[in-house]
Amino acid sequence: MSPDGVVTPDLSAKLPGRGAWVTANRAAVQDAVKRRAFSRAFRREAQAADDLAAQVEAGLAKAALSFLGLARKSGDAVVGFEKVRSALAASRAAVLVEATDGADDGKRKLSAVAGDTPVVALFDRAAMSAALGVDAVHAAIAEGHGATRFLRAALRLEAYRNDEKG
Repeated sequence: MSPDGVVTPDLSAKLPGRGAWVTANRAAVQDAVKRRAFSRAFRREAQAADDLAAQVEAGLAKAALSFLGLARKSGDAVVGFEKVRSALAASRAAVLVEATDGADDGKRKLSAVAGDTPVVALFDRAAMSAALGVDAVHAAIAEGHGATRFLRAALRLEAYRNDEKG
């Protein structure tokens, strides 16, 4: 909570001051806003935006896309159908990332090569392209710290979004 009483998501748990823990799922956040639970948790008047659950989702997406971009900048990510296919075929990819609005044919072909490689399909082409700095429908991240950080953030976002669907 900020000094002026506004509830702010602290997804990285690094903001100063007092905090209140809410389970990281959409239903819990929406319920806490609806019940005005933050005022009770902070023991003073706290203002939580009606769209706090959407703010949390946006923050989780931003974190995952940031890790995707860092993997590209560090040289751990390849982009483009052929480069991704080659990385998967050579078992150099720890994570396959596909745009949600990509062609089903391309996704099917890469899935056939991917085997048990985790597939993340949480972002549209525009979001992936912005994070990677190039037009992207398919990307692969090589084994290592970058893949681990991206996959952890992506799974956290996926769990949050899946909760929304019931």
